[in-house]
Amino acid sequence: MNEASTDQNQDRIQRALEGLLSPEEDLAFKQDVIRDADLREAYVEQRWLHAALKLEAEQLSASPTSHDTEIVKPRLRWPKVALITTAAAASLALAAFTGHLLPSRSLATLVQADNCKWAGSELPTVVNARLGAGRLVLLEGIATLKFQSGATVTMEAPTTLEILTRMHCRLVEGTVTADVPEPAHGFTIDTPDIKVVDLGTKFGVTASNTGNSQVRVFEGEVKIGDLSGGETKLLTEGKGINVNGHAPDPGQETVRETMVREPEGWTSISTAFGKGKDSYVRRSYDKAHGAESLILVKHTDLPLSHKNERRALLSFDLSGVDAGLIHEAQLVLDPEPSGLGFSSLVPDSRFTIYGLVDDANDGWAENEVQWAATPGCNDGGVLPGQAERLAEFWIPRGGSGDAITIRSDALTAFLQADSNRQVTFLIVRETSESDPSGLAHGFASKEHPTARPPTLRFR
Repeated sequence: MNEASTDQNQDRIQRALEGLLSPEEDLAFKQDVIRDADLREAYVEQRWLHAALKLEAEQLSASPTSHDTEIVKPRLRWPKVALITTAAAASLALAAFTGHLLPSRSLATLVQADNCKWAGSELPTVVNARLGAGRLVLLEGIATLKFQSGATVTMEAPTTLEILTRMHCRLVEGTVTADVPEPAHGFTIDTPDIKVVDLGTKFGVTASNTGNSQVRVFEGEVKIGDLSGGETKLLTEGKGINVNGHAPDPGQETVRETMVREPEGWTSISTAFGKGKDSYVRRSYDKAHGAESLILVKHTDLPLSHKNERRALLSFDLSGVDAGLIHEAQLVLDPEPSGLGFSSLVPDSRFTIYGLVDDANDGWAENEVQWAATPGCNDGGVLPGQAERLAEFWIPRGGSGDAITIRSDALTAFLQADSNRQVTFLIVRETSESDPSGLAHGFASKEHPTARPPTLRFR
């Protein structure tokens, strides 16, 4: 439909809604609505909006005001029971005069939701809900949408996504992965700075509301448009691109931007106390990470991604604590989005906490420690006899924003037996992944500006 035709139809729709069409024009309009799917869709949307605005006006006129009462301009809020009623009436009215049932307004279906928390969404957030155009805001978890075109889009929290049509959505910020079958080729995902057009593929996209989008192709190929300079790029399987057009190293995870009160009888010590420290080490990288705001942990058996393997080290200063008075202990970690990799490509993940048994290993320096010199480990893993397995915990697929509390008798006994009043824990992820773009799990360090650092609680 060209622009002139669109404008003409909009004029006819407005005149029909206002009752300004002659009998002959009204009949011709109804016949055109039956024949033309685009006109029919535009008419339903305009009739919905017309009914909603009319209702808002009636509510305003029914509300008494005085000269010293501030009049607040209402915002259109969806859904309201009354608006749903008027919208349904609009659809039924159209069906009545055409003699046909209107096609479904559903553009997608929410087919799966794992550990999800939502806030500020304009659309239903229950599994199997049929979704029209509108915004979804996912705070925690992983949610999968099946578009009417056949394309599947998985949201990874925190993410804001707008559904536009059965072939088009907009990633306002966050992370999605898409699996697009052949009938849906051409499926498009917009971000604040690029347009990703599927050419038959599986791919991942990340974005912030200020830009800096990135794309990774898992299978097939995509076309990237609206890059700086107006150029278009073709991205094929295994390749990635940043908004500036630079390709990350092969096998590197996609980088995303993210932007104590204790119960009676409990005492807390964090890695920020005294000689406490926290850091992580990364295979094949000669760099210390002790000054970073996140502690990263990752495990993979994929040769291309071995350099992304990470382990975490935590050390707590227990000077002044009487080991004999410790009856119960807990280790508390605050998960934070790492911005590295895709959560949907990693299953439910099991982590293990080890305690270093040799007091000499407590002397590691967070601004120096590296993979090859990780205390209690060699390149292949944790060394028997140098590290004691104390506890394990799980993070479900999609993650959780809640603090993780780890407790065990072995953890308590380890603290009770410590002799130099400095303890070091090693955190490793036991669960591997099957894709090089899998997630690196993140936890707040003592350098994190807002979240709680790793904390030992005991009583």
